[in-house]
Amino acid sequence: MILFGEASLRIAVREFIAHYHAERNHQGIGNILIVPDRNFDFRSGPVRGRSRLGGMLNYYDRAA
Repeated sequence: MILFGEASLRIAVREFIAHYHAERNHQGIGNILIVPDRNFDFRSGPVRGRSRLGGMLNYYDRAA
């Protein structure tokens, strides 16, 4: 990743923090999300993906 200045660094850190807290499973707390999205049901619906930082961070879940 090549960052050009403070603004691009802040964007990268903000995206990483959002991914870390809301999209990444945490093995230390039972492999669950810290802040789960309550808007969808984990059991049904098509799988959807979300990318951050140009595809360096990816998250997959089921749409409601």
